[in-house]
This record gives sequence, structure tokens and C-alpha cells, in this order.
Amino acid sequence: MNQLRAWINAARLRTLPLSVSGILVGAGLSSFYGSFQPVIFWLAIFTTIGFQVTSNFANDYGDGIKGTDNQNRIGPKRALQSGLLSKSALKKGIIVSIVVDFLLVLVLLYVSFGIEELLWTLLFMFLAVLSIWAAINYTIGKNAYGYNGLGDLFVFVFFGLVGVLGSMFLFIKTIPVLAALPAITMGLLSVGVLNLNNLRDHRSDKESGKNTLIVKMGFARGKIYHLVLLSVAFLSLLIFLNLTAKSWWGYFSLLAFIPIFLHIRKVQNVTDPALLDPELKILALSTFLMAVLFYFSYYNFL
Repeated sequence: MNQLRAWINAARLRTLPLSVSGILVGAGLSSFYGSFQPVIFWLAIFTTIGFQVTSNFANDYGDGIKGTDNQNRIGPKRALQSGLLSKSALKKGIIVSIVVDFLLVLVLLYVSFGIEELLWTLLFMFLAVLSIWAAINYTIGKNAYGYNGLGDLFVFVFFGLVGVLGSMFLFIKTIPVLAALPAITMGLLSVGVLNLNNLRDHRSDKESGKNTLIVKMGFARGKIYHLVLLSVAFLSLLIFLNLTAKSWWGYFSLLAFIPIFLHIRKVQNVTDPALLDPELKILALSTFLMAVLFYFSYYNFL
């Protein structure tokens, strides 16, 4: 039972709703622009969760061996940091999760493309390899990109563009230009979650040599950056809805920005980074709420 709790701790279950948000938005878009297939939807959900768990295991391992997760860290204790899992056990967990990821990807691509559309299958296999590479190399290795201020870019690409547009393509085999707008929204909101994490941890990150964008730009500018991220996310979604929604129901997803706007105000007034920890859950769940509302409003109405 203790081992099970340790692996659940390393999997960081509270990150999973955010990870599937892009799939929900992509599925809503696919219904609007073409068709929706439940089997593809659920396979995409499970595959994305698999990628996120792999990333969480790798981050626990990478930050643990580098000493970034230490007694000065404000957030929850990690599995390796607290001794719940050993280095070797976590390594094995990463390997097993990668194997599971590839099995899920193979089934998903077979259901979506069959054996006839080999080119698309190979392209998405390449994207899957890139996704796993990104999950591992965020904190692991001498050139871990999360330690060089590139985490925001990778989160935007994989949680936003790849997550939304890639999942939509699995359904309808095309990418309408306007679909980039909600993909940008998802990407920026996801970067906002990462940025909030980096704002909270900027002192310990700086001491341990983890040069996130916040370490590079400073806490005060980081809060302005946070405001810009979430504001542009809202504007991008609003433009998309204005161009596509046919009644008030289409704007339902904007309700999720009410707690996000309250969150922005709280972040701008915070001077103690420790007070940002509860805001992580608020922003992550608000993003998930936006994705759920978007999915149901576009799936059922349009």
C-alpha cells in the first residue's frame, strides 16, 4: 500500500486534468468541423495521460538528482526527494511508462488511420517520439531544456498546438486555420500553469541553477508575463467564438475565465511566492473547466 501511494505521488494526479484539456478542445473542434468518434477520443485521452505520467516521473527523477527538489522548495514533496521511491525504482517506472505510451500510440494510430494511411501514421509516430523526448528531457540530462528557460515554449507547442490540433486531426484529417485560435488559448493557459509554478519556486530554482524564464526575468516581470499570457489566451478564444458561435451557448466556455480573472488579480498583488501554491490548482482546474465547457458547447450545439 505504501508503494502504491508512492507511485501515485510520483504520478502527480492533480496534473492530469490539465493534460487532457487539449484533447477535449480538439474533440470539440472535430465535432464542429467534421466528425467525432468516441473510440479515438478515449484512446487519445489515455495516451495523453500516459505521456503526462511519464513526464511527471521524469521530472521527479530529474529535479531529484539535480537537487532542485530540496528543503527550500515551497510546493509538495516529491517521491524521490522524500525517499518514497529510489532512483532505480523511478528509472524503471519511467521505462515501463514509455512502453505503455508506445502501445497506446500504436492502437490509437491504427484506429485513426488504419494501415492505408501510412504516411500520417509515421508522422504521428514521430510526434509521439518527440513528445516522449520532451517529457524526459525537461529535467533529465546535462542540457535539460527546462533548466535553460525553454520549458514555456515546449509546453505551448505540446499542450497547445500538438494537443489540440493533433487530436483534432485524428478525427477529421485536416486542420482548419481558425482552429489555431483555441489551440493558442490552450497553449497559453498551460504555459500560465507552468509560469505560476516557476513564480512559486523561483528562489529555490535560482539557487539550484534551474534557469527558468522567471529566474531570468525576475519575479516582478514574471507577474506581468503571467498577465499577458492569460489575457492573450482570453482574446484568442473570444475571437474564435465571435467568428464561429451561432448563439449565446457557443460562448459558454468564457465562464471559465471568471475565476481566471480573479486569479490574475490575486497573482498581481502577491509578494510572497508561497501564497501562489493554492493558485496552481485554481488555474489548472479553470483551464480544465474551459476545455469541458468548450467541448460540450461545440459538440452539442454546433
